[in-house]
Amino acid sequence: MSTDPTTSTVPGGPVTTEEKVLETGASIIQDFHPTKHVCAHLNAFHAYVDEPSRVVEANHYCAHLTEDVRQCILYDSPKANARLIGIEYMISPKLYASLPDSERKLWHSHVYEVKTGMLIMPGPSSLPGATHVWEAAETREMEHLVEVYGKVYQLWQTDRGDQLPIGEPKLMTSFTADGQLDFEKVVGDRDKRFGTDWKHKMKLREGIKVPEIHPDADSAWKTRDSA
Repeated sequence: MSTDPTTSTVPGGPVTTEEKVLETGASIIQDFHPTKHVCAHLNAFHAYVDEPSRVVEANHYCAHLTEDVRQCILYDSPKANARLIGIEYMISPKLYASLPDSERKLWHSHVYEVKTGMLIMPGPSSLPGATHVWEAAETREMEHLVEVYGKVYQLWQTDRGDQLPIGEPKLMTSFTADGQLDFEKVVGDRDKRFGTDWKHKMKLREGIKVPEIHPDADSAWKTRDSA
């Protein structure tokens, strides 16, 4: 599974000097309020509902619309040339419970991601004394994220080498149990790039209370396991 953006595979020539000048001017004059509202960078992994063996790493850039609703833009890396590969909406248990039965089956929980250390908020790695402060803040954020439900659509299947966003959006799901992916390899490789350690984070999150997961959530895995 490749996670670094390979912009050399994206069709088209380099951005021209004229375009760069126009973009620079626009960035000075225009307001980009929706993107300025982004307040958190999360990193985790998703699986295709119709092909769960395919694992995709996603860098989430998220913003609150309300206390109960977040919206996230998903990229294939945290680099400046990253490709926008999907979107995720996150909602509170209260809102999730209010959805129609058929709609609830499209959403997934975040309990496994949080408790195993799979879900991270990449933070400072080189600032002296900043790590412990950041870890405390990250753990506090995980106390909130462990309760929310997410709905993800993959727009660009970069994991299979697509040079452009091809086909219809694909519904994705999160991981909910051991054995659904090669955890140590996939998450371990991610940790090497970010300078993080899922085992350490799992220990830090031992005290996070596990909420009751609605029976309609994580339908993709339940359907597959019962087949």
